[in-house]
Amino acid sequence: MPRRAPDAATTPPARATIGDVAREAGVHPSTVSRALNPATRSMLSEAVALRVADAAQRLGYRASALAAGLRTRRSRTIAILVPDLVNPIFPPIVRAAEIRLAEAGYATLVANTDNDPAREEWLVSRMAEHLVDGLLLASVAQGSSALALAARFAIPAVLVNRRLPGSTAPAVTNDDRAGIALAVRHLLDLGHTRIGHLAGPAGVSTATDRRAGFRSALRAAGIDPATAPILAAGAYSAPAGLAATTALLDAHPTLTAIVCANDMLCLGAYDAIAARGLAVGRDISVTGFNDMPFVDRICPPLTTVRIQHAEMGRSAAEMLLEEITRPGGTRRDLRLGPTLVVRGSCAGGPGRALGAAAPRPPIPHPRGA
Repeated sequence: MPRRAPDAATTPPARATIGDVAREAGVHPSTVSRALNPATRSMLSEAVALRVADAAQRLGYRASALAAGLRTRRSRTIAILVPDLVNPIFPPIVRAAEIRLAEAGYATLVANTDNDPAREEWLVSRMAEHLVDGLLLASVAQGSSALALAARFAIPAVLVNRRLPGSTAPAVTNDDRAGIALAVRHLLDLGHTRIGHLAGPAGVSTATDRRAGFRSALRAAGIDPATAPILAAGAYSAPAGLAATTALLDAHPTLTAIVCANDMLCLGAYDAIAARGLAVGRDISVTGFNDMPFVDRICPPLTTVRIQHAEMGRSAAEMLLEEITRPGGTRRDLRLGPTLVVRGSCAGGPGRALGAAAPRPPIPHPRGA
C-alpha cells in the first residue's frame, strides 16, 4: 500500500537556519553570527545589526546553544548538585544562586544525587558531556569523587553548604561549630546539664563539625563531653530522626535536652518524644539547625540555629563566576555566621520553672555574620 504523503497543514515548518537569516538580511552568515552575539555586535554598524535582528525575528530564528557550545566549549550553563531535593534547606540556597547566575547570563541545571556517590559521579560526567561552564556542589561527602572529576574535565567547581576536609576547592559554608555552640549555650543557660546530641550521618562535614562544636561547647562550660551521649542518625531525615531519638532515649532516659544536627532530625525527634507520652518543651527541650521553612509552625515552634541560606547561594555563585572568568586565582573558604532563633521547644532544666522559655531576639554569632 503506498505511503500517504504528509499533510502540509500538519507538517511543522522547518526551523530557520543562520543561512536563511543571512539571505533574508542580505549579508554573509558570519555577519549574522556577529550581529546576534552581544559580545561581537559592536563590530558591526547599528544599521546592519538591526537589519539582521529584524530578519531573525521575522523568520523565528533562534541560535543553537548546542552548536555554539561545540564551537566555543561554552554553554552558558551551570550545574547545581544537591544531596536531597526534598530537604527544605536547599531550595532557598539554589534560588539565590540561580538569581545571581541569571544576572550574569547563565542558565542553571539542578540535579539530585540522593546522597549516592555513584550517582553524583554519573551526574558530573553527564554535566561534563553537556559542556557546563561550572559546578556548584552541595552534595560532597566522604568518598565523593565529584571534585576530582571536575578537575579532570577542567570544570570550575565551588562547594556550598558542605566542605570536603583536605580539599583546596573554594567553598561557601556555614560556621557549623559555632552554630551548634549557640544551641548548647542556650540550653546550659536554661539550666540543662543532661544534654544529648542527635548527630548527622557519618562522612558529612556538617555532621562532623556540629558534633565537634557540641563537644567543645560543653568543655568550655566545664562539662566533660564524654558524659554527654551522642548518637548519629543514618540520614538527615525525619524517619532517621525518629529512629535515632528512640534509641538515644532508650539508652539515656534521663536526658532533659537534645541538640539535633538539623531540623529534619527534629521532626523525627518530636514524634519519638510524643510516642513516649512526653512533650517537647515541657519534658524534653529540643534544638534544631538550619531554620528551614515552617519550623516556626510546628508545635511547639522549634528553637533552631538560623543559617544564611540566600547569602550562601549568592556568594557561592559569585565565587564560581570568579573561578570561570579568572581561573587559577586565590582559593577562598568563606564561612558564614549563624544566629540562634529562640522559640517554644526549650524550657527550663531541672531546678528551673518548666514553662516555655520566653521568645528572645536572635542570638548573634560571636564573630558576627
